[in-house]
Amino acid sequence: MSTRVSLFCLALFALAISGSSLAQENATNPNIWADVPDMSVVRVGDAYYMSSTTMHMFPGVPIMRSKNLVDWEIAGYCDVATEVPDALALRNGQSSYGRGTWASSLRHKDGVFYLAVFSGTTGKTYIYSTRDVAGKWDVKSFRPMCHDCSLFFDDDGKAYLIYGAGDLRLTELKEDLSGFKEGGFNEIVIRDAGKVAGGRIGLPAEGSQMFKRNGKYYVCNISWPQGDMRTEIIFRSDKIEGPYEGRVIFKDRGIAQGTLFEGVDGNWFAYLFRDSGAVGRIPYLIPVKWEDDWPILGVDGKAPETLPIPREGEPLGNMVASDEFERSPELIEKLEALPKEETAYSLDAFPLAWQWNHVPDSRYWSLTARPGWLRLTTSRVDAAVTDARNTITQRTFGPTSEATTALDFSGLKEGDRAGIVALQRFYGSVGVAKRDGKFFVAQTVAEPKGRGEPDGVKDVELAPLPEDASVVYLKISCDVTDQRDVALFYWSLDGGDWREIGEPLHMRYTLPHFMGYRFGLYHYATEEVGGGADFDYYRVSPKITKL
Repeated sequence: MSTRVSLFCLALFALAISGSSLAQENATNPNIWADVPDMSVVRVGDAYYMSSTTMHMFPGVPIMRSKNLVDWEIAGYCDVATEVPDALALRNGQSSYGRGTWASSLRHKDGVFYLAVFSGTTGKTYIYSTRDVAGKWDVKSFRPMCHDCSLFFDDDGKAYLIYGAGDLRLTELKEDLSGFKEGGFNEIVIRDAGKVAGGRIGLPAEGSQMFKRNGKYYVCNISWPQGDMRTEIIFRSDKIEGPYEGRVIFKDRGIAQGTLFEGVDGNWFAYLFRDSGAVGRIPYLIPVKWEDDWPILGVDGKAPETLPIPREGEPLGNMVASDEFERSPELIEKLEALPKEETAYSLDAFPLAWQWNHVPDSRYWSLTARPGWLRLTTSRVDAAVTDARNTITQRTFGPTSEATTALDFSGLKEGDRAGIVALQRFYGSVGVAKRDGKFFVAQTVAEPKGRGEPDGVKDVELAPLPEDASVVYLKISCDVTDQRDVALFYWSLDGGDWREIGEPLHMRYTLPHFMGYRFGLYHYATEEVGGGADFDYYRVSPKITKL
């Protein structure tokens, strides 16, 4: 594509989305500098809706909404403990790190939103439906587990899933979407899909997203040839059952996997993500032009650095949020009325930015025991924060982010640990440890062991707390600029005079967790149960401490 055509395409891109002057402050790529992978986007009227992967987090499968494709907010979650096996609840030594729900497909038909997703933990496929993305979702589940499945409604009313890695299988569903249709179409329609990217296949083609345009069927995927970069490929056919022909449609800095979709006024766009170190997998918004019924992505084949769309809100909307843990009397009353059961939960309890690290045990956290504070109480002995049941988390984000909390540690029991963590397998935390009846501020890091061995805990530095102290202020600063991926840890007795503790953490994205780093508030016991840790607030900022 010529530079003149590219600029013209970019100008149309701007006018189609905003209709505003390019002189205003515009959004940039990455469009969301935080872990929002495997995006699936659908437009309904003049609004866009997007689902993403949060794997083992609870609640799961966030649904985001935008009017301009750059200002996004979380509207709700699909998965609110549909099933809770031990691995999803950190019970009996099991975990779902690196598994849970992956790569969803969001669709809309006749006033109803549908979302198809699979779980590597339960071995099932789930299809959710609702008329209100912020409300309750109904769900149907079945086997087998359809890897990276894409839901597709054809014009004749039939519904299909296309799924798999390498060989892509198309399967017709029952009319009520409760499973495969007996006697329906069920065949591999694209074999060795990754070979279209050239070279030796490294990652087989996966991440399918299926759509239809001008009577043709399209399936877009990611492939990753050995020694090369993540690459976006696409296949098309005049018939849903094939044959399909494919080609590479985008190859730029490893930006690949996501979705192509039609926007307002018939313009098309791509939302693809890029692996970006410790912060996770971050989305890029890319204009699409069509030539001979093939999509042409980007500006001169690249994802534009600047998006000619005025940003109206904060870069991450409500995907991150400070929380003073103050709740209205009405909400307090509602929470107190919940059954005292392990899985009793209300989505209203916390801002939507919060997700628990696995399904929590609702008997051992409280916003009502001490109004204005979050209390985490221990119910069992654990070896590390990655084992702890009730750790509540939010995304870290780029280029810099910082989280601060105030902890009343007076209720801790012998051996207890509580504080704030930068959570991934190679985690780092700053918190309070109780040893021999005394309290210490501890900077702690993970000690990942070999295959089959449990990870350990290493205290890098311990600082004794005054005997008359009961509250300590804790802070973690993260810098992911140009994948610097460094976290620093601080503590204070008054919230103003900050002291750095321990060593900088070199944050590393690992596949066993398969998720960008999260800030988390934690409390766990190593000796005796029943202790309580009270957190006064959680405050997050894009500005970091520099002492």
